[in-house]
Amino acid sequence: MEPYSFEQGTIPLLISIPHDGQHVPDEFAVRMTSSARQIPDNDWHVQRLYEFVSELGASRLIATHSRYVIDLNRDPVGETLYPGADNTEIVPITTFDREPIYLQGAAPEASEITARVITYWQPYHDKLASEIDRLCTQFGFAIVFDAHSIRSEVPRFFNGQLPDLNFGTASGTSADPELRARAFNVLDAAVGYTAILDGRFTGGYITRHYGSPDKNVHTLQLELSQRTYMNELYPFEFRPDLAASLVPVLRSLIEEVITWTEENRV
Repeated sequence: MEPYSFEQGTIPLLISIPHDGQHVPDEFAVRMTSSARQIPDNDWHVQRLYEFVSELGASRLIATHSRYVIDLNRDPVGETLYPGADNTEIVPITTFDREPIYLQGAAPEASEITARVITYWQPYHDKLASEIDRLCTQFGFAIVFDAHSIRSEVPRFFNGQLPDLNFGTASGTSADPELRARAFNVLDAAVGYTAILDGRFTGGYITRHYGSPDKNVHTLQLELSQRTYMNELYPFEFRPDLAASLVPVLRSLIEEVITWTEENRV
């Protein structure tokens, strides 16, 4: 199986979905615990929430493999995203609940981690970089929207319940200030949802590494609380009744981003 699927769009916007993949190759799965094989820390159903972006003309890059195989939103050399806080590795060995992912003695060693980076991480980022280059060449700039979700309560990473809509721009460094403000205003005005700008989740490796407004590359991350659209316990069912309220908010957000691109084409 290829490490990603890709759909090329017609506007300078790329939707990146690095954590919705569910595939775990058998050679890894047989070494994992039964609970880890349920991949509980997946960004479940995120690509389903953003299906509408294709009709709006955005490109879509979607991982096919689970984050337990490789975390595409981590630095390949292991630099910590949030110094002083608990972080997961590029090839995680514990779940968000600090439970072991692998059976005793079966965790990947350094050589295997390097091989996974080459096999799964590098192709995704090669495609991401090449699409950014294409958009910049064709339109004069590019916007990368990195789409994520997480359980509403994960004590390992944050206290209490996470806000519903967590918008990140690497603390204001990864995107044009006007774009940042206009996009967040859509979320902040969403009735029935809580929203925060550059709070606990300011953006992962993708947001930080590729965001370079001075080079006309703008990156945005949205981390959704999963309680807004699904059941958070196994088997992690999608909730169409909840998603029916959330998807219009996401569409309004993406449409506002697109409006900004139309007003600011070079």
